[in-house]
Amino acid sequence: MPELPEVETVRLGLEPAMAGARLIGVELRRADLRFPFPDQFATRLVGRSIEALRRRAKYLLADLDDQQTLVMHLGMSGSFRIEDETQSLGAYYRAAASNPAHDHVVFKLSNGARVIYNDPRRFGFMTLIPAAGLSSHPLFSHVGIEPLSDQLIGGALAALLKGRTTSLKAALLDQRLIAGLGNIYVSEALHRAGLSPRRAAGSLARKDGSPTDRADLLAQSIREVLEEAVAAGGSSLKDHRRTDGTLGYFQHSFRVYDRAGQACLRPGCAGAVQRIVQSGRASFFCGACQR
Repeated sequence: MPELPEVETVRLGLEPAMAGARLIGVELRRADLRFPFPDQFATRLVGRSIEALRRRAKYLLADLDDQQTLVMHLGMSGSFRIEDETQSLGAYYRAAASNPAHDHVVFKLSNGARVIYNDPRRFGFMTLIPAAGLSSHPLFSHVGIEPLSDQLIGGALAALLKGRTTSLKAALLDQRLIAGLGNIYVSEALHRAGLSPRRAAGSLARKDGSPTDRADLLAQSIREVLEEAVAAGGSSLKDHRRTDGTLGYFQHSFRVYDRAGQACLRPGCAGAVQRIVQSGRASFFCGACQR
């Protein structure tokens, strides 16, 4: 499933075409994706202008001029591509792996662009939520802080983790604490911070709740990993492609993820990357330098 950097990459690709444009047509080629589309979904969208395109956790949010928010989730294999009849937004692109049989939603925009949602496995979904009720909606009411926002600092991390005996890896994957983090980037951030995924999460907070130096370092490492991944267009392991059809390339910068048995890349470390399973998920780390 795409993680935060992949979703943010898609948002950045869609923004020039969608933000500020009016929806002049919406074509649904099936009645559902993971869930059925809301009643009158296409009718409610046609004629609406997209005021902004945002991301919350792993969701894309299109703010509409009628105070509704179009919420889109990519699921396991969802992707968008842009076809631009006027060429004003760039060349015509088509993701090489896209099969038109899996083109399920087509947004026709007032600027001449068509934004097409393709999803072979149909685990993605779209819905409409009133903007005023977005934060209290079940999809978002329990979502944690944004790791690319100013909220993620050592003090906030310590406050979230204080008293937790679960593993640090499991805590960082808990979307109720930090939004959008997934297996890849948690593994990479923990390696940069020199922290074992098996460490108790609460160990990053002192008894008085203040952050340890390791909490400050982990907060910085999370931000750095995510920013570098967004700049690289995310990681393309299976299904992720950008809106122009090209692959992300952060996978070429992995220090531990999917490198079991290979040498640790930390300068001066003679250890090797290990793979363990935690709560059914693979964790990659160096036992020599991650404590």
